[in-house]
Amino acid sequence: MTPKLHYTVPGLSDADAQRIVELLQDRLHATNDLHLTLKHVHWNVVGPHFISVHEMIDPQVDAVRGFADDLAERIATFGGSPQGTPGSIVSARTWDEYSIGRGTTQEHLGALDLVYQGVITSYRDGIKELGELDPITEDMFIGQTEQLELFHWFIRAHLEDKGGHLSTEGAGSEKAAAAAAEQG
Repeated sequence: MTPKLHYTVPGLSDADAQRIVELLQDRLHATNDLHLTLKHVHWNVVGPHFISVHEMIDPQVDAVRGFADDLAERIATFGGSPQGTPGSIVSARTWDEYSIGRGTTQEHLGALDLVYQGVITSYRDGIKELGELDPITEDMFIGQTEQLELFHWFIRAHLEDKGGHLSTEGAGSEKAAAAAAEQG
């Protein structure tokens, strides 16, 4: 539950501002979790394609950390108090902890395929709602989604065969996606 706002930006009702802050906070939790997950992958990936994946992940970490900062500052702009502590992320998240420890590049990329699917889907849901509430925050979500979709494509390019089929197709969990990607 987001605390009551004592002020907000001009031209918005308190109720709309409150909902926008809730949407922003949800994405803040997601981006904080995502950048930590990406860094975890960066540290735990092994195998013949280690260096290419290891180096591909760091710019994603940096960009997603920047998204978190932008989201937090937008919350503050609305008069809210961004919540970025580890406990707040864990207590509010609606997704499971990343499930792969030390693993091959394909295992991690398979699991990240599902991670990105979840994050991007949530962003797109937010975009739909923000279209009615606040075009400025909607624009922020759109820009971040564009970058997340690009990063997702980078991940999926490693999982795709020459016919365009993903090795992770139909996987319902990170572990299943990791296993499918490992088998190729």
